[in-house]
Amino acid sequence: MHTSYDFSNQVVLITGAASGFGELAAQRFAQAGAKLALSDINAEAVQAVADKIKTKGGEATAMGCDVSSNEQVKAFVSACVEHYGRLDIGINNAGISHPKKRLHQLDEAHWDQTNGVNQKGVFLCMKYELTQMVEQGAGVILNVASAAGLMGSPFLSLYASGKHGVVGLTKSAALEYGKMNIRVNAICPAFAKTPLVENSLKAAGGKSRENLMAGNPMKRLGEVEEIVQAMLWACSKDNSFMNGAVVPLDGGLAAS
Repeated sequence: MHTSYDFSNQVVLITGAASGFGELAAQRFAQAGAKLALSDINAEAVQAVADKIKTKGGEATAMGCDVSSNEQVKAFVSACVEHYGRLDIGINNAGISHPKKRLHQLDEAHWDQTNGVNQKGVFLCMKYELTQMVEQGAGVILNVASAAGLMGSPFLSLYASGKHGVVGLTKSAALEYGKMNIRVNAICPAFAKTPLVENSLKAAGGKSRENLMAGNPMKRLGEVEEIVQAMLWACSKDNSFMNGAVVPLDGGLAAS
């Protein structure tokens, strides 16, 4: 049995909502009464998530959005506010990875694509979310960083650098906006059973899954539900004094 949360009449924006953490978060926030604005670069898939929520009595809008595009992010946040009249919670979840290679084997295109989504995308979302939240005098932002934002990540150096940047954005914004009744926090999941991770493991082949599990103090991968429950907790009004926190959800990996 999961903890019961009440997000009735709160407007929750989620990026990267077509699969993984974002899709399940959309479902759980809807079940808790939230009104949802969902986006993903895959417009058809995120619309399907919104439609599923609506068939179960929830309220959701969906829109295709490349978070590395200033104009698309601005349009998405504006559409959310135009439809619902406000924005209470922004969950910046969209993210991508890059081929597992040593740093010198990666090129500028890998950098631009990975950090365009993972770091610039979070900046752009925060920029327009905060613009609205400052105007209305309250809000919550939750950035989905990574365990790779807390430590080095061999063969994923560009991904790690972007996620470190998300942690820096989170802490800095928390200091800037806390006095305005706006909380900004981040979670840092380790490898969990998302489509992104599963596809990466399939591509790697061999004993990649077993090696990942062996390297974790709890000897397993995370469950998507475990990460989403932490999202609900972080955004809850019951958690109203947490600001600038960067929470590892990694089975103890960052403690080693």
